[in-house]
Amino acid sequence: MAKHALKADFILIIVTLLAAISWMFSKEAVNEMPPLLFIGSRFLLAGLFLALFSKRSLIGLNPKQWLASAQVGILFGLSMCLWIFGLFHAKNLGEGAFITSIASILVAPISYFIFKAKVEKSNWIALPISFFGLALLGLENGFHPEASQLFFLGAAVLLSLTFILNGRAAARMSAAALTAISLSFVGIMGIIISAATETWPEAATSSMLQWLVLSALIGTAARFLLQTYAQGLTTPSHAAVIMILEPIWTALIAAAWFNERMSNLQLIGCSLIFAALLINRWSSVQAWFKRN
Repeated sequence: MAKHALKADFILIIVTLLAAISWMFSKEAVNEMPPLLFIGSRFLLAGLFLALFSKRSLIGLNPKQWLASAQVGILFGLSMCLWIFGLFHAKNLGEGAFITSIASILVAPISYFIFKAKVEKSNWIALPISFFGLALLGLENGFHPEASQLFFLGAAVLLSLTFILNGRAAARMSAAALTAISLSFVGIMGIIISAATETWPEAATSSMLQWLVLSALIGTAARFLLQTYAQGLTTPSHAAVIMILEPIWTALIAAAWFNERMSNLQLIGCSLIFAALLINRWSSVQAWFKRN
């Protein structure tokens, strides 16, 4: 059991690194192609790739499971459209990663208001702290939030709803099949909206294809495959603690990749959001330290 837990921890750390690196791949890609075309192509390619590993599970799904998967995919697609616009306009990817991570803090209170789910005291404490950190990020420009910050916040709200629906759907079907369908729906939505609103390039460059393939196969498909596998080796609460490392990795890698730097106000704001993430998962954090 301990051996499996250690293996899961190692794989989940790799998953958070892949998620962080995916931000770099995506930023490079949107410098080469329209944002919605990129997000649609990326997720459709990843979804079809994952479907190859989920053929048996997909064949065995009933209509209600397909409908639940489609609902998750549509909501996820809307959140990813906002996220890619945030990324397109972002001047600091690390800041964007911290804002997007607020999604996990919003899950508990939204579940309470919609489904009357039980909320721990730590969840309510984390919420105002995260918003205070967010407010400090907005104060960077005299409380005139940047477009990217608003897009990332909107994506976080929709992502929290996606997490809730995804969790309810995953309890009734194969996680691999659910992921393949939802990613494919994101891709289809992105491409349809892109075709109606964006001007597509006349030809694909080698650089464009490189960043697209890296984003789809490494940043999305490989990441979700490893995440699903690792979560099967450990408890959800334990996995949740490690997964909050993503915004830290993103900020560090962005600093090295794009030479990004944060102001003191940004550092304080992001630190408060990370503190809120820890408080939000406090029971899981305590369990993690006891086990280790």
